[in-house]
This record gives sequence, C-alpha cells and structure tokens, in this order.
Amino acid sequence: MTPDADALDVVLWVVLPYIALTLFIVGHVWRYRYDKFGWTTRSSQLYESRLLRIGSPLFHFGVLAVVLGHIGGLVIPKRWTEGIGVSEHAYHLMATGLGTIAGAATLAGLAILVYRRRTVGSVFSATTRNDKLMYVMLTLTLALGLSATVVSNIIGGGYDYRTTISPWFRSVFYLHPDPALMAGAPLLFRLHALSALLLFGAWPFTRLVHMLTAPLGYLTRPYIVYRSRDAQLGSRTPRRGWERT
Repeated sequence: MTPDADALDVVLWVVLPYIALTLFIVGHVWRYRYDKFGWTTRSSQLYESRLLRIGSPLFHFGVLAVVLGHIGGLVIPKRWTEGIGVSEHAYHLMATGLGTIAGAATLAGLAILVYRRRTVGSVFSATTRNDKLMYVMLTLTLALGLSATVVSNIIGGGYDYRTTISPWFRSVFYLHPDPALMAGAPLLFRLHALSALLLFGAWPFTRLVHMLTAPLGYLTRPYIVYRSRDAQLGSRTPRRGWERT
C-alpha cells in the first residue's frame, strides 16, 4: 500500500475488500454447517415454467460467460496474453464485444426472471425480503458493469483496465493492496467494483450459494429400491435385478 493513499481510498479499496472476502468465506462455512437445508435455490418451477425456460438459460449462460471474462481480465496479467501473441487491440475488441453480449444476455435473463417473480402470484408469494435485496444488488452490479464497458470502450475512447483494476485485484490476494490503482479508475468501474464487493459480502446469506455447489453426490449414492404391495406383479417374468424384494 502506498504511503500517500487517501484515507477514503484505503477504506474502499483495502478494508472493504478484506471484509467482503472474509464474509464470503466465513459465511459459506457457517451456512454449510448450520443451514444445510437452506442451501438451495428454492426452485419455483412448479409454479410457472414458460418464462423460466426463457429467462433461466439466458441468465445462467450469460453469467457464466461474464464470470469467465472477469477471470481472464482480472486474474491473467496483461504480459501473459501479449506473450502468446494476443495484441492489446485484439484483446480489447474480443473482451468488449463478448463482454457486452454476455452482459446484455445476463441482464435480459435477469429481467425476465424478475418480471416472472413479480407477476406470477404463486412465485411472488414465495419471494422473501432477502430475495428482493439479492435481486437489487445483482441487477445493480450487472448494470454498472455493462454500463462501464459500453461508456468507456464503445462510446468513449477506450479504457485499459488491465493496467489499474486488474493489478489492484491481484494485489488484494498478494496481501499488498494498492488503493492508488483504483483511485484513478473511471467512476463507473469503481462503482461496479464497490457493488460487486457488497454483493460478494452478502452472497453466502442468499440463494446464490447454490452456484458454488454441484450434485456430485448423485455419482455415488445407492440405487433407490422400489417395493411393491401387489401380490400379482404381472404376467411377465421380471428381468434379472428387478425381482420382487
């Protein structure tokens, strides 16, 4: 951390990231230990499926592309991509184009899901205050990120975030954060980063926890045994392995 960093910058870009990271890690451990039954999406597919079939794939595939794009842009240093022959101009075009498409698809899918949740009575009845706060925070983060990309790189003259925001992001995990890097970033990028930190801090306490799980237990769980109460099982001889038990 630079000695001439402003106090507010230290709070926003040093203290807040570690608070959000601590809440993200400790919150998930706490949730897993004490609220396993609540570790679910609380699916509402039984209430309505038409809008869900449209909005859910748009949102989930879009957000997957957004996450992969952020990993590539924040985690991978600029010199690595240049070292394999990807010029800054080519990277800029690819990141801006794909990022804009992915962000727009994610927001469109989220808009459909929010519309469904608000207009379908049974789905709205199953919506908690926690869900509403989560949707607001998620929408704000996505909208700010897409706005930053469009305003800075499409409407404006372009902004290379890999010289400021990406090094700051990595410096947090190096335990040597440099808030001065974020102090010079455009306002929309800073607002996007702040909203993302708040979202990650609240993440473990929302239904978003399901994004960190996979149904691996299905691979090792035993077969389900069905028992029949009927004395007559039919005219055919049951196949091997399907005999009455």
